[in-house]
Amino acid sequence: SEHSIWPQDPGFEAALEGGITTLQVLPGSANLFGGRSVTVKNVHAVTYQSMKFPDAPHGLKMACGENPKRVYGDRRQPPSTRMGNVAGWRAQWIEAQEYIRDWRQYETRAAKSKDLRPPKRDLRLETLAGVLRGEILVQHHCYRADEMAIVLDMAREFGYQVSAFHHATEAYKISNLLADRGVCAAVWADWWGFKMESYDAIPENMILVDAATNGCAVVHSDSAEGIQRLNQEAAKGIAFARRMGLDLKPEHAIRWLTQNAAKAIGLETRIGTLEQGKAADVVIWNGNPFSVYALTDKVFIDGALRFDRAAPRSEPESDFLLGQPAYTGVIR
Repeated sequence: SEHSIWPQDPGFEAALEGGITTLQVLPGSANLFGGRSVTVKNVHAVTYQSMKFPDAPHGLKMACGENPKRVYGDRRQPPSTRMGNVAGWRAQWIEAQEYIRDWRQYETRAAKSKDLRPPKRDLRLETLAGVLRGEILVQHHCYRADEMAIVLDMAREFGYQVSAFHHATEAYKISNLLADRGVCAAVWADWWGFKMESYDAIPENMILVDAATNGCAVVHSDSAEGIQRLNQEAAKGIAFARRMGLDLKPEHAIRWLTQNAAKAIGLETRIGTLEQGKAADVVIWNGNPFSVYALTDKVFIDGALRFDRAAPRSEPESDFLLGQPAYTGVIR
């Protein structure tokens, strides 16, 4: 996905003004294996290389259910059924195991003979092999509880770890299983009903994921508007918790935007909390960040002031937003 990043995209500035300092950018969800994700710092740049989070692990975007089913409508193609989805995944994981074996055998033999030719390099299998070696984190688009459980069975079969399920509208049904397996759920506060997979969503989803022992709930958004207001999405979660009779403290709920999000992308030792030795990514709000009236006053990334609401803009207005009605949605 890093090869599709457009650093001038005005969405980066809109997200920055909403307090977003780090972003994981993923491929879409049409394919069983969508490709590698990349993590970037939300800094102004001309090239994507200048935005990349140094030494952050790549992710692998995967998808299950309706998306790959409906994209591959030809019934001769395995992904057109849920059964076919699993068959497609497993076939490629087996290929990746063989790829690792072939390279290990070559490296062992090459130490004794310099005349051996290496196996043919395959970028697809190289990525899958990286997952099996624990170098690349799986970010899996999945809605239904039964399918998430199947994916976890498959992960155990092939010896890899799912870092997070994305959207996961039925995560509440298997919250203990997710917690036991160390899997985060990156969810919306209250999106539901836009396709069959999301019909069994409940607004308490995030709360029940969080309530499990060692549960890891993350607030996320698929929306250019929503990414500016993830604090308000988390505030909805607090409100839903109170309706359940739970006194959920704001100091805990903020983790859905910070510590848990950092864990889901493999960076919990470097960002996500205010601790000595971590990056100085700090957002200062003009009030309680869970208020609908809250705005960011200042945003620091790596200790450098990147946004100051009270100061003149350090960067010019984007030409790509001039005259656009949607621009009124940007937090100012």
